[in-house]
Amino acid sequence: MSWWDTPTGNHLLTFLVAMVPVLELRGAIPFGVARGLGIWQAIAAAVAGNLLPVPFIILFIRQIFTWLRSWNGRFDALVTSLEARAESKRATVERYAFWGLVILVAVPLPGTGAWTGALVAAMMDMRLKRAFPAIALGVAIAAVIVSVITYGASIVF
Repeated sequence: MSWWDTPTGNHLLTFLVAMVPVLELRGAIPFGVARGLGIWQAIAAAVAGNLLPVPFIILFIRQIFTWLRSWNGRFDALVTSLEARAESKRATVERYAFWGLVILVAVPLPGTGAWTGALVAAMMDMRLKRAFPAIALGVAIAAVIVSVITYGASIVF
C-alpha cells in the first residue's frame, strides 16, 4: 500500500483534483468519495482545493497573461481565448454584481466555477476583498449541488 492510498493521501489527492481548472469541485467530490473519503471529508478537501488558486488568479492573472504573450507568441491564442471567455460572462456579473459572481461560480456546468469566476473578477478589476467572498459562497453552493446530485439529499442533509 502506497502513501497515496492512505486517508492523508486521499485528502491530498482530492485537494489537488479540486485545483485543476476543468475538474474543480465537480470532479473532486466524486473522486474523493471514490477514494474512500466520507462525503463531508471530500467536500472539505474539495472546497479548500478549489478556493486556494482564487486569490492568485485575481491578483496575478493579468501579469501572467502578459508574460505568456511576451515569452512565446503561441500562447497568444490561448490567452485571447481565456480573455474572451471571461468577457462573455462579464455582463451577468456586472448586472447582478455580487450575486452574479456567486451564481457564475455556483452553477456546476462547464465554463463556470471558481477559476472562471476569479478570471472574470480579475478582468473586471474587482478587488480581492470584494470578489473572494462571492466566489467562496459560490463554491460552497456548488459543493452542496454536486453532492446532492451525485449522492442524494439524504447523505448531505
